[in-house]
Amino acid sequence: MITFLASVALLIVGYLVYGKLVEKVFGIQPERPTPAYAMRDDVDYVPLDTPRAALIQLLNIAGLGPVFGPILGALWGPAAFIWIVLGSIFAGAVHDYLCGMMSVRHGGANMPALVGTYLGKGMRAFVNVFTVVLLILVGAVFVTGPADLLATLTPAWMDRRFWVTVIIVYYILATLLPVDKIIGRVYPFFGALLLIMALGVGAGLLLGDKPIPELTLANLHPDGLPIWPLMFVTIACGAISGFHATQSPIVARVVQNERNGRFVFYGMMIGEALIALVWAAAGMTLFDGPAGLKEALAQYGGPAGVVRQIAILTMGSVGSVLAILGVVVLPITSGDTAFRGARLVLAEMLNMPQKEIAKRLLIAVPLFVVGFGLTMTDFDFLWRYFAWANQTTAMIMLWAAAAYLLAQGKNHLIASVPAAFMTAVSFTYILQAPEGFRLPTTISYPAGLAITAAVVALFASRVKGRHGLTPAPGTMDS
Repeated sequence: MITFLASVALLIVGYLVYGKLVEKVFGIQPERPTPAYAMRDDVDYVPLDTPRAALIQLLNIAGLGPVFGPILGALWGPAAFIWIVLGSIFAGAVHDYLCGMMSVRHGGANMPALVGTYLGKGMRAFVNVFTVVLLILVGAVFVTGPADLLATLTPAWMDRRFWVTVIIVYYILATLLPVDKIIGRVYPFFGALLLIMALGVGAGLLLGDKPIPELTLANLHPDGLPIWPLMFVTIACGAISGFHATQSPIVARVVQNERNGRFVFYGMMIGEALIALVWAAAGMTLFDGPAGLKEALAQYGGPAGVVRQIAILTMGSVGSVLAILGVVVLPITSGDTAFRGARLVLAEMLNMPQKEIAKRLLIAVPLFVVGFGLTMTDFDFLWRYFAWANQTTAMIMLWAAAAYLLAQGKNHLIASVPAAFMTAVSFTYILQAPEGFRLPTTISYPAGLAITAAVVALFASRVKGRHGLTPAPGTMDS
């Protein structure tokens, strides 16, 4: 229990201390109008109060990430606590804050535009395509998961296809309507559900009779899978996630003042880490360690079944209802903004303003046709690459943030150091993973580090020459 409570305390201190440092390095300007006012269109650019903006951000970035990922990461034992805490404070929250605030400074620009401005046109073209594909896949998968669960809880005529259609209709409304009409109104309730689940499970752990495991650096994975880099990819949204870079610009368009950025962007990542910490601890504790957790995952049909069982054990029958609602709601709250994010990225690529509903439909209809088609397809093999793609996206965004800070004459180390770490994670993983090159660790480890060294050397040459890193004309920082 000491390790768990210390981890909670460190996350809070990290927000108060390191979050303040990151804010100071970035250099907020509270008097500067944010895009919510300077570019207001009452569709995507509309001022929202800080609590609503923060809850939207939390649910946009959370989904099932801080629940499923940490449960699977708990298979490695208490070492997962270290990555959740240090990863969130020094990498994930920095990633989310800098992405969100860079977007604020650049008129609500999406990730591909930010990457293109600071890492070059070639990287922007790659990230444009990569991001749209990623978002459509996220949206499609976050239809099928809740649809399958709802189909098991409702009459036979409400089958999978029925619920897929219902969820898609909701996604269309959430994607097309102004952000304050649906997302801004229903997300606070969804956010409350997410927090109630985490608080209820956390209280159940602290008051229960099973001790929460204490810190050990030993690899406790039942199958002997290596901690490096597999655990750092498995626990993504609970520590750092590139998907967040596609979501933060949505909220950057509604933030009322730059001084709110630390709470909305950095703070909500810390909030997600706290949620992840609870579920990781639950996975380790309630099933008597990683070996028991592995058996539970097999017995209850994967993470969704384990979530329900954890809720029952910690919150009783009411908890099971909340768990089912959570497993349904959480992916939907990421899926809707995934499609919305895809629309905004395509609109930016095509230079097509989204004030008029007709132009929103012109982009959204093809997106949903593709997304609906994917829900009818078995694409599990595609999702074997998702975890790696997620962390690779985070790596790219961190390098773009480091380049931004360099261009502004700021201390880039707060971004470049975690960027280098995530570069090592991403390349080492794809070199040795079953869905990658399947190289033995004797090759993948040194090769991953060698690639990382080359990337760091390339950035170092830019630091020395300081070339190619000035903001593009017309940006808010130019």
